[in-house]
Amino acid sequence: MSPREGAFVTETEISVTAADGRDFAAYLSVPPSGHGPGLLVLPEIYNANKHIRGVADGFAAEGFVALAPDVYWRLEHGAYLPYTAEGQARARALNKRLDLDRLIADLGACATTLRGRPECHGKVGGIGFCLGGKLAYLCAARLDVDAAVSYYGVKIEAFLDEADNVTCPLLLHFAGNDSHVPPDAVAAVRARLTDKSNVTIHVYTGAEHGFNRAGYPPYDAASAKLARVRSLDLLERALS
Repeated sequence: MSPREGAFVTETEISVTAADGRDFAAYLSVPPSGHGPGLLVLPEIYNANKHIRGVADGFAAEGFVALAPDVYWRLEHGAYLPYTAEGQARARALNKRLDLDRLIADLGACATTLRGRPECHGKVGGIGFCLGGKLAYLCAARLDVDAAVSYYGVKIEAFLDEADNVTCPLLLHFAGNDSHVPPDAVAAVRARLTDKSNVTIHVYTGAEHGFNRAGYPPYDAASAKLARVRSLDLLERALS
C-alpha cells in the first residue's frame, strides 16, 4: 500500500498531504455533533502523544473539529514520546533537527485539510503548548488561520519581526515561574505586541512551564482552568 493509499490512516488518524506531495499522519477528534469549527492542536516537544490527543479530545467535546499533527514526520514517523527521561532526550534531539519553515508549511496543509473536511464549517484556529505555543504564534503570523492561542510558547521573542503579520485574534498564556520562557522573554513579547488590539497576553503568577498538562507535574489546576476559560472564549468568538 502506498502512502497516498492510506498508509498512515487508522480509526483515529487521517492522512494530510504536504505541499511536496508526501503524506503524514494527524490525529482527528470530531465533536459529538459531528461538525464544528476546525482547531489545530499543536504539541509540546513530545509530539502528538497520548496527552495531546486527550487535549484534542477535550476540545472536540467543546465542539471543535480538532486535529493534532505528527510534527516530526519528516524526521521520524510516529515519534509520539512519553514524559520520561528517555522520551525527553529523544524529543530534544528531534526538536533540534526541525526545519521550522517546512513545519509551518505542513501546518498550513493541515489547516487546508481541516477546511476541506465535511465536519468542519470552514473557520480554523490553532492552539499550542511549549513548542506548539511558538507554532501557534507562527501560524498566526504566516498562515490564514482565524485565531490562535499560545500556552508558554518558547522562543517567540526570536520571531517578533513577524508580529505585524499577525492580524487574527491571538491569545498568549505565560507562566510566571518559567525557566524555559524567562521574564525577559515575556517582557520582550509584551513590549512588541501589547499595542496590537487583536492580541491579549496573560501571565499566571506562580505557575510553571507546563501548567496545563493535567496528570503530570507541574500541573496547576487553577491556572489551567482560568486559561481554558479564556481560550474557549476567544476561540468560540473567533471561529463561530
